[in-house]
Amino acid sequence: MKKTDNQILIIFGASGDLAARKLLPALFQLFKGGFLPENYAILGTSRSQLSDEEFRTRVLTESTYIKHDNEDEQQIAAFAKKIFYQPIEGYEADYSLLSDRVRQINDTFKTDHNYVFYLSTPPGVYKNIAEKLYHAGLSDESQGWSRLIVEKPFGYSLETAQTLNKELQQYFKESQIYRIDHYLGKETVQNLLVTRFSNSIFEPLWNRNYIRHIEITNAEDIGVEKRGGYYDRSGALRDMFQNHLLQVVSLVAMEPPLNATAEEIRNEKVKALKSIRIMKDEDILRRNTIRGQYMTAEIDGKKVMGYREEEGVDPDSLTETFAAIKFYIDNWRWKDVPFYVRTAKRMPTKVTEVVIHFKSTPHSLFIGANKDNRLIIRIHPDEGVLMKFGVKVPGQGFIVEEANLDFYYSELTGSRVMEAYERLLLDAMQGDATLYARGDEVEAAWTFVDPILEFWKNGHDVRMYGYAAGVWGPENSNDLIDGDYIWRNPCANLADDPGYCVLC
Repeated sequence: MKKTDNQILIIFGASGDLAARKLLPALFQLFKGGFLPENYAILGTSRSQLSDEEFRTRVLTESTYIKHDNEDEQQIAAFAKKIFYQPIEGYEADYSLLSDRVRQINDTFKTDHNYVFYLSTPPGVYKNIAEKLYHAGLSDESQGWSRLIVEKPFGYSLETAQTLNKELQQYFKESQIYRIDHYLGKETVQNLLVTRFSNSIFEPLWNRNYIRHIEITNAEDIGVEKRGGYYDRSGALRDMFQNHLLQVVSLVAMEPPLNATAEEIRNEKVKALKSIRIMKDEDILRRNTIRGQYMTAEIDGKKVMGYREEEGVDPDSLTETFAAIKFYIDNWRWKDVPFYVRTAKRMPTKVTEVVIHFKSTPHSLFIGANKDNRLIIRIHPDEGVLMKFGVKVPGQGFIVEEANLDFYYSELTGSRVMEAYERLLLDAMQGDATLYARGDEVEAAWTFVDPILEFWKNGHDVRMYGYAAGVWGPENSNDLIDGDYIWRNPCANLADDPGYCVLC
């Protein structure tokens, strides 16, 4: 196990939903598991006027997000002693009281001047917070170390992402900045690297010679819920594709790193993202992108609102809830191999998976043997890996049918799988930035996405296709895929064949 230094975690926006729902429960699990250093403290701060005890009550003792049973009560009480709160007048106000409180806790807990600042705030105040921390001397690393964790969205476009990078880098070095993407905290996303680079049965085949195309699906069965106002300014491409899904693409497509250090892995991810062919021609964009919106439908006997009827959504909105993109990566490994990536709301089931379609055999000898082999890496739910390959049907002749070879994370015993925020927070505490996006990585993703967004906003003859809530997107979405292929519309259970599963 890596060494975790003594330190303080300072959470900005600590009275908000993310801190209560994700951060404090994750930190409590790390505490229970013995992953926190002995000298450790948490300081929450926001504009809410709360005492230490009121904050502890809100995020711990009365929290519905933290399990409360008899065996946990003692641990909750011990954990609460590490939690403090300091109100501030505003994120642009003077930080002298906050700075004094940080230093007082440092002296009390002997945390060696090591600080992690978590910005659970709107991105619009990132610069102000970074600047105030700098002027308070809290980004200085002369006595200890200082790290800054920022949440997505990291920019709204390439220009805004570049601006935000420059603003933060005025006050914190790039090596101090951790851009969190909770998708990278999932064990099955990380397993993409292990599947590729630790198995000699896959790595020699992981290229244009053996792979026909790669398909990535992220589907959610819910709508925009109460996020209509935010989502209508964002859309599927900004909300999921630009960050989460392009991170997955980079892990699928990257070259082997020189070693497993954070910088070498991130170097290769950036190279992969920079190799994606930028689409700027309107005809190419029209042929290779599809957008859609979910419409009113009846699901399980209940009427479901269409996107434009959702609270906070413009009734004439042209914001996409479905986005499917076909693109190529222009390098030696992936020359002419199409990548198909889609993300959507109001699908039949919630699922994220990567499908590697291997090329068919050059000459088919047997009946039914013309299907391509597929490697399916399930990120969520029913996490695991599934290989589809041909086997002989018992009896006379050589008739082939498809069989499954599968592995599930749930079958592993003896170890608890960390939740995404647990893993990512622990990595930041230990200074491991492997699963955090670097500034040039974010900009490379926006460089590809920006022309698509521009075309959808201002291009000629750009269509917005409707699809009924509860179906697999617009009817023409299969037209995106070359040849006699369609999207794999997966089930909640990994090994179930699409079309024969119970969608839930």
